[in-house]
Amino acid sequence: MDTVTVIGGGLAGSEAAWQVARQGLKVLLFEMRPQKMTPAHRTGELAELVCSNSLGSNLRDRSSGLLKEELRRLGSLVIACADETEVPAGGALAVGREAFSRLVSERLEGNPRVQVVRQEIREIPEGRPLVIATGPLTSDALSRAIAGLTGEQYLHFFDAMAPIVTSDSIAMEKVFRGSRYDRGDGDYINCPMDEEQYVRFVGELQEAETIPLKDFEEDKRFFEACLPVEVIARRGREALAYGPLRPVGLSDPRTGGRPHAVVQLRQDDLAGTLYNMVGFQTNLRWREQERIFRLIPGLEGAEFVRLGQMHRNTFVNSPVLLEPTLQCRQEQGLFFAGQITGSEGYVSAVAGGLLVGLNAARLVRGEALIVFPSTTMMGALFRYVTSAEPDDFQPMKPNFGLIPPLETRVRGKRRRYQAYARRALKDLEACIAEADLKARVPSL
Repeated sequence: MDTVTVIGGGLAGSEAAWQVARQGLKVLLFEMRPQKMTPAHRTGELAELVCSNSLGSNLRDRSSGLLKEELRRLGSLVIACADETEVPAGGALAVGREAFSRLVSERLEGNPRVQVVRQEIREIPEGRPLVIATGPLTSDALSRAIAGLTGEQYLHFFDAMAPIVTSDSIAMEKVFRGSRYDRGDGDYINCPMDEEQYVRFVGELQEAETIPLKDFEEDKRFFEACLPVEVIARRGREALAYGPLRPVGLSDPRTGGRPHAVVQLRQDDLAGTLYNMVGFQTNLRWREQERIFRLIPGLEGAEFVRLGQMHRNTFVNSPVLLEPTLQCRQEQGLFFAGQITGSEGYVSAVAGGLLVGLNAARLVRGEALIVFPSTTMMGALFRYVTSAEPDDFQPMKPNFGLIPPLETRVRGKRRRYQAYARRALKDLEACIAEADLKARVPSL
């Protein structure tokens, strides 16, 4: 069969579909939105971003930056669309949220080898190869179907999204523009707090009322990389000042000094009319959010176009279920991709989609499947996800700690990471040439 079925039109599913099509095969891409929405999505566009609009650092000596560079060299659709819809964010790659998802949708829907089907899949289709890329918000019906197929129990944690405010509602006379250590061109709006303001703010957060977690309330494990601000605040008075509100690398030009704490706002759309509150994932009740967040200098009269909320994330026990190719160990024609595998973050989801797209196409053609070198960020991440200790498995984001050490010791973290990046890209280029991973058909 020369058709690959992909379930899920998020970042991973969109990337997987594109890679299959680039290899000259047909794709059926199923996405249930907008007929059926999730608790976090707002549109029916493919690759909609539901949390931050930032895809992380663009610097190659940062783990996320290296991973994006690997994806660029492999012909990633999602990263190409992100580059085309970039908004200012210092050394990070942030996108205009709506423009980005619209562009991904247009590219896929305009590809004659891709058929997008707006339909919820409630049972596992019989056809193979099959890619399940339904993400952390997999529907209850499909979750049950996958559990029935694999026989494995799913794990849950809670993820939270940050509020967004309009730029013209920010009191600019009370804030200042700037990036940490003067990187970028003043891409962030910084709301400085003195110690008195900060202490009052933390006190209100510690006592604020949160939204009950309803049907999945019994499992209250939060993923450390995305903790709600009220959870951090309850860990101690200075926890936020050493976390998302850390003032390091920032100087208030009006005082010439460093504030006690800083709330950063990052541009969220191409027009620069919306800004999201960096690191302000929350499960506070909406009325509490508006009351407490307006204590932040500059946000006293803020207009919130989106308030924070939490949603359930679902991922499989990948060390038990999956090969490093992201094939199901029990059934070689079945692949999983994206955050449902336990790879954390937007760019990791894209990487998983790219890997399974290439491998599903190679399976159809009877070619050896790809496992990227462990010296690359992609290879290291998916080796970890598929070989970690199953009993304690938790989502993992890309990081240099996953990569094997250099043969020759390099002093200094920055220089060492630069050396990791050079080796990774060299080894990736060799892998691309050896496995002939270039597109089999012209890109549209």
